[in-house]
Amino acid sequence: MLVNPATVAALERISARAADVRMAFTPGAIPGHDDVAAAHAGARALHDPLSVAAPEHTYFVARDERGRAIYTRDGAMTIDAGVLRGSDGRAVLGYVDGDGALVPLAIDPVDAALGRAAGVRIERDGSVTYSRSVIDPRSGARELQRVVAGRIALARFAAGTRLQAIDASHFIAPAESIPHIGQPSDAAFGALEPQHRERSGVDIDRALARLKDAYLAFDALSAGQTAQWGLGKTAMDLVK
Repeated sequence: MLVNPATVAALERISARAADVRMAFTPGAIPGHDDVAAAHAGARALHDPLSVAAPEHTYFVARDERGRAIYTRDGAMTIDAGVLRGSDGRAVLGYVDGDGALVPLAIDPVDAALGRAAGVRIERDGSVTYSRSVIDPRSGARELQRVVAGRIALARFAAGTRLQAIDASHFIAPAESIPHIGQPSDAAFGALEPQHRERSGVDIDRALARLKDAYLAFDALSAGQTAQWGLGKTAMDLVK
């Protein structure tokens, strides 16, 4: 049986609106429809030195298996095998040597292998720091040195740029969009919020209202089609 194109379109609208509702509690989520976007998502405080919130309209940067840049506002990060990783497990990119090339940020492999790195944290300027335990060769006293593994990179796009969703909180940029890349607390970017995590960018109340509207529109369409089918059947019965 052929499905009416109007019915297909109505079901697609329901699916799209339901997707926005599901994103309502996903950190860093950006809705598919602007009319359910939260005015300002904000961030919630966490007792986690590796969770940070990015300034408004900026993104953290990673790369996928194909080498494409991946962007996210979800700043829940971890250290895995000495590498700083985002919530999706991809290595977070940043700068190790000033404004050089973007590279995955990681603690020194020797420090990691010897277990000398402690208290890894992310600071307001994007610095990924840790304490290295060393012994002074002259006095034999144990000391802690502050080590900077690098600085996290941030990306910003021209106003109106629509990123393409990979999942609820990770995106790629259109081919024609070139981001401005920099570092937190420099001339072009604001500071990070340490020990915070971005909330969802979806307004749950508006998202539910739009989903309800989509269902009501589908019900109205179904009722109209049922009535039309009934009239057609009646006409056929009269002909018989």
